[in-house]
Amino acid sequence: MKKLTVALTMFHIFSSILIAQANLLRSGPMVGYSEMREVMLWVQTFDEAEVKIGYWIKDSSSAKEYTDAVTTEKSRAFTAHLIADILEPGLTYEYELYINGEAVERPYPLEFQTQVLWQWRTDPPNFSFAFGSGAFINEAKYDRPKPYGGDYEIYESIFKIHPDFMVWGGDNIYLREADVNSWTGILHRNSFHREQEYLQALWGSIHHYAIWDDHDFGPDNSNRSFLHKEKTLEAFKLFWANPTYGVNGNPGTTTYFEWGDVAFFMMDNRYYRTPNRRKTGKREVYGDEQVEWLIDALVKSKAPFKFIVSGNEIISDNAYEENYINYGEERDRVFSLIKEEGIEGVIFLTGDRHFTELSKMDREGTYPLYDFTISPFTSGANWRKMENNSYRVEGTYIAKRNFAIFELTGERKNRELKCSIYNKDGEKLWDYKINENELK
Repeated sequence: MKKLTVALTMFHIFSSILIAQANLLRSGPMVGYSEMREVMLWVQTFDEAEVKIGYWIKDSSSAKEYTDAVTTEKSRAFTAHLIADILEPGLTYEYELYINGEAVERPYPLEFQTQVLWQWRTDPPNFSFAFGSGAFINEAKYDRPKPYGGDYEIYESIFKIHPDFMVWGGDNIYLREADVNSWTGILHRNSFHREQEYLQALWGSIHHYAIWDDHDFGPDNSNRSFLHKEKTLEAFKLFWANPTYGVNGNPGTTTYFEWGDVAFFMMDNRYYRTPNRRKTGKREVYGDEQVEWLIDALVKSKAPFKFIVSGNEIISDNAYEENYINYGEERDRVFSLIKEEGIEGVIFLTGDRHFTELSKMDREGTYPLYDFTISPFTSGANWRKMENNSYRVEGTYIAKRNFAIFELTGERKNRELKCSIYNKDGEKLWDYKINENELK
């Protein structure tokens, strides 16, 4: 009897330890960037704790490897970035989270993948990714009187399709008036979005990359004058797991990554942006240095599809507020350089507008430019009359919550891009295909 009592006591102590560690977990784990030999993972705790990831090749008897342990700190919102670096290309790994040395159970699959080493060996791999923008999540005590967010089941619909990765196209959170002017508020808003239960499965097994737009950078339609942009940039770095942040030693969220044979040029459209209403001086969204980096990187790339990801509509000729056409000199320069440098395969991915549409710009003597504007995930859908846009592809305008799945398939030199738009319930609304040879 005494032995049974001791055993039960030890069981209760052990169970209490496991529960205590699970209760320290605030959000995640989230899977970030993927390379052939390295993957970034992210996690957030409620209080200071030691965290690490154990991982192993899926459906194998391989030994379990571990990331370095990291202690979360209040100054970093108790977030941690953990690098899995004992990996081989083209494999799927399962993983588990440890908090203070104890494994934490999660009620959904925890997996990540390394990219395939296909060069000089095979055709490039087929893959898919999700894209969209505008992710408002209601929090009544800080919101305006009328709720603006909804249809959060859209994230379950994305998870069920299970793309290889997801690109968040800006307005990934919405800083409120109570948030935007303090480090406390900025961290609260980021944490509140990240910890929602219906997002956890999505974080756990689909790789994530992100840019920002005005609502995660600062106030509505914010620009380079925003006093706290260094703080929101630091928060962006804490909460996302991109490969890099900024180019040529300059601050910002600009980055670049490849998946298979496709390249993504992730642009910062806020940090250097001229105020919309500025009447004198040079009007710019990206600034000279970022534009030059973009053109250099595009020229260097051999990707059949080169996605330029940016918060605002690029091609639309509707001069609504922040559309790129309002910054005509820089827009014309970018378009001209793409043509003059003979850069093939350029496609824009944009958001911001609270509606979805595909714009196609035919160009004399070269291939057309496309702009897939995809918005919103869960923020309010467009309440205005449908705008004029002479470049809009007929039948692509959607004024309700939605998301895009892009699929890349086919053999080398004959790759096909297919974009499918889905509503919040995962029902397909339209699709559009482009062959790489149409963009030469």
